[in-house]
This record gives sequence, structure tokens and C-alpha cells, in this order.
Amino acid sequence: METPAQKPPKTRRRAALGVLLGCLAVAAVLLLVVGRTTAPTDASAEAGFARDMSVHHAQAVEMSFIARDGSQDEALRRLGYDIIVTQTAQRGMFSGWLQQWGLNQSSERPAMAWMAGHGHGGTAQTSAAMPGMAGEEELKRLREATGKEQEILFLQLMIRHHEGGVQMSQALLKLSDRDEVSTMAGHIVNGQAGEIKLMTDMLRQRGAQPLPSILK
Repeated sequence: METPAQKPPKTRRRAALGVLLGCLAVAAVLLLVVGRTTAPTDASAEAGFARDMSVHHAQAVEMSFIARDGSQDEALRRLGYDIIVTQTAQRGMFSGWLQQWGLNQSSERPAMAWMAGHGHGGTAQTSAAMPGMAGEEELKRLREATGKEQEILFLQLMIRHHEGGVQMSQALLKLSDRDEVSTMAGHIVNGQAGEIKLMTDMLRQRGAQPLPSILK
């Protein structure tokens, strides 16, 4: 039987290459595992998304309470309730992620810094830092409006608000492959796109149109 030293040079090279490829494969698997288990940093897209989307959702919940409590229309009240429940639950998940990653719930970093260069540049409709957010004057008008006027304003503001949420989530999908975060972002894109269509139909029923879209 040939010993390793007696094997032909070509055979020894093949054996060494096989060992090297095996080691590289193991290293690749370890790198993948470590990459997926390492917590995002304070400046990461994942942390920025969780913090900013939590603030974004908080305003959607606030506006939905105003509309639900002010309307007699069952379909609109049901929409408001669905937004309240869904986005409150998602805010809880964002908070849980940050806690799990050992990060603070808020940061001194500017809002939307994680999304710089990925489609966020402000809108003509609002001076708020996050896409689709209503300004204080718009919120004041929503609180003071009644009846059909309030329903139309709510639907217009919430469509734009959802467009901002879609924009933020699409940016996250380009920046992160972390499973739990990208899965949530995908759910937000799909869910809010469906609600945008529903709210657009509800506006048409009231003889109104959405505000100019902020989506490109």
C-alpha cells in the first residue's frame, strides 16, 4: 500500500486541494452563521429602521384613533381599528428587537440617517423628517374636522403615510438580509400597499382623490 509520501505528486496535490476546499466550505458556513447571529450595531440599517418605523407607526396609530372615534362609517372605523392593532403589535416587535440586540430604544443619530441615499429626500407635503409623516398643522386640521371632511382628510393623510412606510421598508430590504427584519419589512410593503388601494377606493366613494404620491 502506498503511503502519502509514495503517492504520485498529482494525487497528493488533488488530496491537498480537496482538504483546502473542505476548509473553505467550513469557513464559509461559519462566517454565515456568525453573520446572522451577530447583533446589529447602533448605526446599522436594522436599528435605524426599528427606531424610525416605531415613531412612524406611532403617528399612524394616533391618526387612526382620531378617525375611528370620529366616524360613523363602519368600514372606515374597521380600517382604523386594523391599523391600530397591526401597527401597535409591530411597534412591540421593533422594541423587542432593540432590547434583544442590546441597543437603546432611541438614539442621538438623526432620524432616517440609515436611509441616506436610498430614496429619502423629503416631500413638498410635509416638513417632517420621515417620509409620509403628517405635519403638526395637518394633525390639527384632522382633530378639528368632522364628518365626511374628517374622513377624507384621514384617508388622504394615511395613504401618504403608508407610502412613506412602504418607501422605508423597501429601502431596508436593499440594505439588510437579516431574516426577522427583512421579513417584517416585506409584510409592511405588502400590507400597506393593500391598504393604500382600499383607502383610494374609499376616497373615490367620497368624491375625493389622494394627495400627490411620494412614491417614485
